[in-house]
Amino acid sequence: MVLTGAEIVVECLKEQGVDTVFGYPGGTILNVYDALYKHSNEINHILSSHEQGAAHAADGYARATGKVGVCLATSGPGATNLVTGIATAYMDSVPIVAITCNVNLPLLGKDSFQEVDIAGITMPITKHNYIVKDVNILADTLRKAFAIAGSGRPGPVLVDITKDVTANSCEYAKEEPATVERLVRCSEQEITEAVQLIEQAQKPYIYVGGGAVIAEAYQEVREFAQIIDAPVCDTLMGKGVYDGHDARYTGMIGMHGTKTSNFGVSECDLLIALGARFSDRVVGNPKKFAENAKVLHIDIDAAEINKNIRTDVSLVGDLKEVLGKLNARLAKQEHAEWMQHIAQLKEKFPLSYDQSVLSCPYIMEEIDRLTKGEAIITTDVGQHQMWAAQYYKYSQPRTLLTSGGLGTMGYGLGACIGAKMGQPDRICINIAGDGCFRMNMNELATASRYNIPIIQVVINNHVLGMVRQWQTLFYGKRYSQTVLNDGVDFCKVAEGLGCEAILVTKKEEVSPAIEKAIALKKPVLLNCIIPEDDKVFPMVPAGAPISEAFDAKDLAAE
Repeated sequence: MVLTGAEIVVECLKEQGVDTVFGYPGGTILNVYDALYKHSNEINHILSSHEQGAAHAADGYARATGKVGVCLATSGPGATNLVTGIATAYMDSVPIVAITCNVNLPLLGKDSFQEVDIAGITMPITKHNYIVKDVNILADTLRKAFAIAGSGRPGPVLVDITKDVTANSCEYAKEEPATVERLVRCSEQEITEAVQLIEQAQKPYIYVGGGAVIAEAYQEVREFAQIIDAPVCDTLMGKGVYDGHDARYTGMIGMHGTKTSNFGVSECDLLIALGARFSDRVVGNPKKFAENAKVLHIDIDAAEINKNIRTDVSLVGDLKEVLGKLNARLAKQEHAEWMQHIAQLKEKFPLSYDQSVLSCPYIMEEIDRLTKGEAIITTDVGQHQMWAAQYYKYSQPRTLLTSGGLGTMGYGLGACIGAKMGQPDRICINIAGDGCFRMNMNELATASRYNIPIIQVVINNHVLGMVRQWQTLFYGKRYSQTVLNDGVDFCKVAEGLGCEAILVTKKEEVSPAIEKAIALKKPVLLNCIIPEDDKVFPMVPAGAPISEAFDAKDLAAE
C-alpha cells in the first residue's frame, strides 16, 4: 500500500510492538503527530513537559520493561533538548530510539529556522544515527534503528527525518521485527580456561554489573554463585540481579560500597566480573584494585575487555548464554573458610546511620518494608541515590533505575513516569534530592495531566548534599554555591502542578505518608526534611584504593 512518510513512521512503530511513546510536537514533526492522532487507539503518546523529560521517560520505560523506548521531538531546540537523555541512555546501555524531524531537504545546511545538525551533535552519544532524506528508505531505516538499539550491547539510536520525507509517499509493506540473537563469541577452549581458573580459586568473589540486568541473566547468576560457593557484590547498575536479602550478598562495591565488599574484593584470589565495566567509581585506584586476585571478565562488548583492568581470562558473549555454558561445566565448589570470613566482615562492618533523626536511610528502609521490596525505585543523582542503593533491598532486576554512567541530575522523575507506563501494576517511586528535583520538577505536570500514580520523594536538606559532603571532607567546609535554603515550597509547587503533597518532618510521619501516597493512586509528592550535614558512608576518596573505605566512626577516631 502507498503511505506517506509520517504514516510509515507510525506503521513501523506498530511493527516493533511499540505501545507507548513520549514526546513534544513542533513544526517539522507535525505530519508525524497528525498520523499519531489517527492511531491514538493503538499507540499511547505521553506529552512531556520538556523534551528532556521525554527522553528520560523513554529510558525509564526501556529499563523497566527490557523493550526499546521511543521518544519524539521536533527540530532545533526540540532535538537538542533530547541530548542529555540520549547521553544518559548511552552511558548505561539503554535501548531507545529517538525520532526527530528536521527542516525540508532544500533548507538543510542553510541555517534555516530551527535547523540543527542533530545527527552530528549526537554522533558521540548514540550507538548509531541516521538522516533520512528519501521516503523510500524510511521504513528500512527505522527497522534497522530498532534492531541496533536492542541487540548486542544495547544503546540509543537517533533517526532524523526531513519534513518533506514525512509528507512524501511510497509503497509500504509490513515486515516482522528482526529476531535479536544472543551471541557467544568466546571459544570452548576459553570456557575451559575459565572453568579451570574457577576450580583453582580458594577465595572467589563475584562482581555483578548492569550487563547482567540487560542480559536477563539473574537466574544464571544466582545458580553460578551457588555452584562456586562465592560471595556476591554488585554495582549501582547491577542491583537486583542477586537477591539483596541473600546471605551471600555483601552489598555494593566502590566509592560508596560496603566495607565488606571493598575489603573482600581486595582480599580475594579470583574476581569474576559479570557484565561490568570496571568504572572509576568502582575500582578507585586501578593499580591497587583486587591486586591479590586473578580476574575473569565476562562481557558482551569486546571493547570493555582489558580497557580499565587487565584480565587473566575473558569470555566475550551474551552473559546469559555464557553463564549457562559455565554452569553446565562446573562441579560444585566449597569455600567454607572464605565464606565464614566474609560473614564475619558483614557482622563487623554493617551499614549504619543516626537513628535519632529523620534521615534518608530510614525513609528507604520504610519504603522497602511497606512495599515488601517490590517497588520500582528511580533516583536522581547524589546522596539520596547512594542511600537508595544501600538501604533498599533489591531482590529483582529492573527495579532500580538510575543514571550511573553520566550521573544525570533531573533523570528520575521522567524515568519514573516511563517506568509506570511500562509497568502499570508496580508501585513506582522516584527518590530525588532537592537540588535534583528543581531541574525537572515540571514533569509533575505530566504525571498529573495523565493521572499517572507515581510517588515523588524529595529528600530535602536545603543543600546540594553530595557536593557539600565533598566540600566538608576535602575543601575545608567552604560551601561555595551549595546552599539552597530559599523560599521554594515544594508542596505548593506540587499542588500547583496538580499533584497531592505531604510534608514529612519527623520519623513517625514517614510510614503514614508512604501508606497514604500508595493508597491515593494518583501522583503524590513527599517533601521530607532531613539535616543538611547527613553524609553517605562508607566512602572512598577519589582515586584511592577501595581498601581505604572509611566511615563516620573512622573519622571520629582520627
